[in-house]
Amino acid sequence: MDHNRLSVNASISSSSSYPFAQLNVLSLASCNLKSFPDLRNQSTLDFIDLSDNQIMGEIPNWIWEVGNGSIALLNLSHNLLQDLQKPYIIQSVVYLDIRNNQFRGDLPILPSSARYIDFSSNNFTHYIPADISKSVSEALFFSLSNNSLMGDIPESICNSNYLRILDLSNNFLSGTIPKCLLSSQTLGVLNLGRNNLSGTIPDAFSRRCDLRTLDLSRNSLTGKIPGSLSHCKLLEVLNVGNNKVEGIFPCMLKNSSSLRVLVLRSNRFHGELQCPGTNNSWPNLQIIDIAFNNFRGYLSPRFFLGWRGMMLDNDGLLTDNLLTLEFMDGVDVFYQATVTVTIKGLELKLVKILTAFTSIDLSSNNFRGEIPDTVGDLSSLYALNLSHNALIGQIPKSMGKLAQLESLDLSKNQLNGEIPKELTSLTFLSLLNLSYNKLVGSIPPGRQFQTYSSASFEGNTGLCGFPLNISCGEVSPPSSEDKQPYNSKTNKINWDYVCAAMGYSLGFVLTVWLVWLVL
Repeated sequence: MDHNRLSVNASISSSSSYPFAQLNVLSLASCNLKSFPDLRNQSTLDFIDLSDNQIMGEIPNWIWEVGNGSIALLNLSHNLLQDLQKPYIIQSVVYLDIRNNQFRGDLPILPSSARYIDFSSNNFTHYIPADISKSVSEALFFSLSNNSLMGDIPESICNSNYLRILDLSNNFLSGTIPKCLLSSQTLGVLNLGRNNLSGTIPDAFSRRCDLRTLDLSRNSLTGKIPGSLSHCKLLEVLNVGNNKVEGIFPCMLKNSSSLRVLVLRSNRFHGELQCPGTNNSWPNLQIIDIAFNNFRGYLSPRFFLGWRGMMLDNDGLLTDNLLTLEFMDGVDVFYQATVTVTIKGLELKLVKILTAFTSIDLSSNNFRGEIPDTVGDLSSLYALNLSHNALIGQIPKSMGKLAQLESLDLSKNQLNGEIPKELTSLTFLSLLNLSYNKLVGSIPPGRQFQTYSSASFEGNTGLCGFPLNISCGEVSPPSSEDKQPYNSKTNKINWDYVCAAMGYSLGFVLTVWLVWLVL
């Protein structure tokens, strides 16, 4: 009966009034429930899904005794619940989901039997208990993300020998990253992003590292990315953006064929992107964001050729698979990796990362030289940002092959020449920024180019045509040379300037003479 437009009246005082006797499964998700149905006489019930309703107040303490205290799954997510009725004893729940409610205060005390625990997106405060391992000793999935938890991450959490997913992101956690977390051989996802963590990233990754996602973004971490990260051969997502991490490009990942998302944004990285003995060949890379660092050097033509994840499949079609991690056999649950990218000047949180979504952001660094023609081979590219660098030369005509491109920002470089007419074929291009370069000539006519504002082209004194208010037939503005005493166009002395200069000189001499007389 779940996920439909039916409204279920759960206000009946006794379960004996229901037309059914004993149940094994009750699924009433999205049924406009405003209170708990009375299930106290259900002795065989072991699966309860009341998610996505409007249930308010407390979770009744009798619910833990339903099914003779052997509830296997309880999903109360996406309601308006605020607390657990006391006293309560949670006995044998295996799957407990109370995310997206209004719970507050301390975390509930859990049984050690729980394998899936999701308390995310609530108002839990205070600290993570120092003995949290007692509650998650058997857990595969544990999420406390999007709460208001404070204090250190207790090291006892490392005693969870089966933990595959640990998400503590978007809290107010402080202190350092426990070394034992990185040395785990079971974790597939570690998300500590958006906290107040400090110190360095411990050089403690296990040789049997099984990490697929490592998110340490938006903290105050310092130091370098440790070399032992090279042990994580299965790593798909690495996000250390918005920290104070330094050092050169993380070449320890040069052999990571699984890498899909690399975010180093807003740190203190420096040097060139090239790694010794490699062509930066990441065949599955789909998102790279290294903006706002101090990277420098040239963009090699081979630089983009190894990123086959940004090219159409061999059959010419894009795949829309999600970047996920399955972690419970026989149960339809999985973890979806998320990442925040900057597209069209706005931060966009990708809650579901499609393997077809591709973007490159190399902006606000010190790259120089020309843009390689090989960028045109990235035929599935969605967004490209090379702005705020020192790039020269012409815009490659090959960019006209980027048929999927929706955002192109080449502003604030030193690009010259004309705008390639090939760009007018990019029918999906909704944002174009070529401002503040040295481009010249007429802006190419085309249906797509008629939709851009003049801001897309401003700061190029040699450009003309719509949407700029400069007609290509207009005379160029006067050069600075006609402001000189010597007029190179007529090879004659400009006596107006000479006379003015002589007048100022005579006035200065008279003034000095008068002051001398007074003294």
